[in-house]
Amino acid sequence: MRSKLSVCPFTVIDVLELLLAALVLGPGVAHAQQAGNPACPGEEVFYNPGNGEDIVLPEGYRVEMFARDLNFPTGIAFQRAKGSFRVLVLQSGTGLPGACNNNEAPVFGGKFSPRNPFTPDVVIFDRAGNRIAGGLFKPTPNGSGFQPDGPAIDLAFENGFQGGRLFASDSNQGVRGAPGQGNNTSRLVTLDPGFDRLNVFINRLPTGDHPTEQIAFRGGFIYWSQGSATNSGVTGLDNGAGGNQHDIPCQDIVLSNNVWASLREGELTMTSGFSFHGVTRPGNTVAAFESAFEGLHACTGAILRARIDAPNPAATIEPFSWGYRNPFGIRFSPANHALNGRLFVTENGEDERGARPTNNAPDRLQVAEQNPDGTPDFHGWPDMFGFLDSTQAIFNPIGGPGDDLPPALVRQLDVPVKHVLAFPPQAPKQPLALEPTDVAAVGLDFAPDSFIHGVVKQGAALVAREGDFGFSPANGEPKEGHDIQLVNFSMQGQPLQISLSRFAFNCPQAAQAHGPDGAARCEDPTIKQAFVSQLRGINRPITAMFGPDGALYLVDYGAVRDFGQSDPRAQFQNPADAPLVQIPGTGVIWKITRTK
Repeated sequence: MRSKLSVCPFTVIDVLELLLAALVLGPGVAHAQQAGNPACPGEEVFYNPGNGEDIVLPEGYRVEMFARDLNFPTGIAFQRAKGSFRVLVLQSGTGLPGACNNNEAPVFGGKFSPRNPFTPDVVIFDRAGNRIAGGLFKPTPNGSGFQPDGPAIDLAFENGFQGGRLFASDSNQGVRGAPGQGNNTSRLVTLDPGFDRLNVFINRLPTGDHPTEQIAFRGGFIYWSQGSATNSGVTGLDNGAGGNQHDIPCQDIVLSNNVWASLREGELTMTSGFSFHGVTRPGNTVAAFESAFEGLHACTGAILRARIDAPNPAATIEPFSWGYRNPFGIRFSPANHALNGRLFVTENGEDERGARPTNNAPDRLQVAEQNPDGTPDFHGWPDMFGFLDSTQAIFNPIGGPGDDLPPALVRQLDVPVKHVLAFPPQAPKQPLALEPTDVAAVGLDFAPDSFIHGVVKQGAALVAREGDFGFSPANGEPKEGHDIQLVNFSMQGQPLQISLSRFAFNCPQAAQAHGPDGAARCEDPTIKQAFVSQLRGINRPITAMFGPDGALYLVDYGAVRDFGQSDPRAQFQNPADAPLVQIPGTGVIWKITRTK
């Protein structure tokens, strides 16, 4: 049944939410400047988004806080209603490993508590940022809501601002090795906010290091980014202590003779690529879709698609593009764009962790396009990191807290970063551009003409860059990430060229400046994410999307304490709380508008 969100009245749940908010907050409540995780006292962080006064933007743009105090928001969608519009925000729940992120902790009221910040839900705001409904689709014991162990990642209406069915992606096994309730638990679901009802569209998709992520629509298909099940092709201790599923190829592959070592409690375990932890099969052929659920044509590190109106959508799944480490952001470019309507993809590079650790691997900007014969094109992963072979010395691991071996053994056994495959299944397609290491380029959108001004050229894309998780040293000074990137393209019909620059990033208000072209500058190069530098600014931006009003809405996941390799001030305070401490109530939606 299709959603009737645009015409349905508020439900009883909506009214109760409004009353409860009034009772709990009351009028004129002052917000504290510190936030913590109730399950782990001592991990408190600075939290005061203000109105984004410490975010610098190019001349002609301004930022304001649209919504605050959210629990790990990851997705956003817009629905027109009665001459205005509503803003729907997906809160992802838990998803990162660590004792503090346990949604069963008594302090959160139980896994199925409607107030648990570590389970997914949807909240709805009016166009002024007033919360009008919330806590929708919370997990329930009978399974009628989102899966409790998350993360839920994206929201998208099939017809964009015109509505139609509302889709979401979720899973039940956290990312980066967080435990969950099993493999192949990613899903695509449809939501009806008017009746707080969730229906499964496709389930049993792969999970692991990265689940089913962002969603797009084109020509009768739903497309989604399906992240890699591992960090770099080998199932290690960073994958649910070795228990999570292995990567699934989209085409038949032949494994190299290389195997990788993991050490736990004095026991050494060897593992081949695209294999379960502890399984070695050097030189073997791995069939396409091996270990996908019951013959689904689902694979990992890929862009998949299915017929949106088929009686059995799961039976129509096919790989559109693959050979990515974690293809997160996906958006079709406009028809009159230099990319000629093709699918623009952001890809997160490999981390210094797990059984096949890498250092300095860049993020990538890619263009996905199915081959003329209907097979998916291939982008080189796990043996090509952008334009370069994995064996290049720049990628040699240096030893870090997330590796499966101690630093001395890493430098002995894991240098260079050896090939997973004996040879690629087809000639790899080169990326459009490389990003700095560990910026975590994630969600993106293309700017409408009404947003074009100064440094933002026609056809520009704005890319949210989540930033690193402290597995490796900082990527530079000033450090990149925790920001919005501007990607300008040449005009259609001209030789394809792009230029990359920072569009919005943290900078103390007194240190903000602009270049001769109006580009944003900061006179203080030491600034990091907001909670670390104690600024009214950005922590972990997950996606950026333009609303019906032409404004850019930035979804900021909030504060996460990490290993501290790139910045000791971000490090978790208690080693027992490692590795990644999520701080609930620190998520923010920022709104950026053109002023000239």
